[in-house]
Amino acid sequence: MLVRLQKFLAEAGIGSRRHCETLIQQGKVSVNNQPVTVLGTKIESDRDRVTLAGKPVMVQRKVYIALNKPAGVLCTSRDTHDRKRVHDLLPASLPRLFTVGRLDYDTEGLLFLTNDGTFSLRLTHPRYKMPKTYAVEVKGVLSEAARARLLAGVHDDGELLRAEKVSGTTMLQVVIREGKKRQIRRMLAAVGHPVMRLTRLSVGTIELGNLKQGQWRYLTDEEVRSLMRD
Repeated sequence: MLVRLQKFLAEAGIGSRRHCETLIQQGKVSVNNQPVTVLGTKIESDRDRVTLAGKPVMVQRKVYIALNKPAGVLCTSRDTHDRKRVHDLLPASLPRLFTVGRLDYDTEGLLFLTNDGTFSLRLTHPRYKMPKTYAVEVKGVLSEAARARLLAGVHDDGELLRAEKVSGTTMLQVVIREGKKRQIRRMLAAVGHPVMRLTRLSVGTIELGNLKQGQWRYLTDEEVRSLMRD
């Protein structure tokens, strides 16, 4: 079956499709012992031999995990300061997984991990506008004027940051669809209400529920399908 090389790499759990495109452009991927640097190159997934930095790439079984990330845990796969990572919360028997987007070091709550690049793209690319709901404890009492600014959008560091819904005054519930870096912390700081605690409650149709901090579970087939069609 013909498939684009970057899609094959993503489905093999190498990383997001964008990351796989970067690896191709860097000349790290070969097909049948020939380096490939052209994006969009198609391969016969059941016949061609693909290698990354000389190591064979094989399509793995797809794994989809929901994890309740505690604060003080990193989403990166490596850390030079030996801090705890989300991967340290998972059993070593699982295949190589990557996080679907990120929660920053001090943020807790629902996080997905997978080896399916298409799934990751569907949840993180801006064009799909996947809704994400957060519980936010802020400093001070949010005024109606500040709420209106968040809904209209605030500018920070050259970006327009906007909330879709904001309820509450000191314990807020905020829904966003953009997922820009540290978006909620930046938005609320811009309207004078620094974030004291931030927890992601849901992504699309999937809620954190009663999953305890540091615990994880497999997503069901129906949950995966619901996220892919949201």
